Amino acid sequence: MSFTIYVRMKKLGKQKTADLQSVPYELDKRPDSVRELLTALTICGVKQYNARKDEGKILAYLTKEEIAEQASRGKIASGLRGGEDASENQAVENTIQCFEDGIYRVFAGETELTDLSEKIPWTEDIVFTFIRLTMLAGW
Repeated sequence: MSFTIYVRMKKLGKQKTADLQSVPYELDKRPDSVRELLTALTICGVKQYNARKDEGKILAYLTKEEIAEQASRGKIASGLRGGEDASENQAVENTIQCFEDGIYRVFAGETELTDLSEKIPWTEDIVFTFIRLTMLAGW
């Protein structure tokens, strides 16, 4: 059985809240704590990255809309590079460390989640928002 959650990602700057799109993520189970949420989302992201990088695309063509959307996020990328698979364990370790260091904040609806052991306040239409607080975080 899988469980779908919705996530928005924002970085400080000119990005408007209205532009933030909720992205669905399929998880194996509903996470109970912030640590479980971060771990599950990171593993999901690593699996998606590893699958995309091996598709063999040398150059992906971007539409005007995709270019405009990526420009609003501050980076335009036309393709993926090959190479080694990303490590799930290393990525999870990095995700947890960045959360503890305050590089990003996590909100469940309007409620900020501040501790890794904190229980998630599940509601029917909850959307998680990640806000990157520093320009060095990488997305």
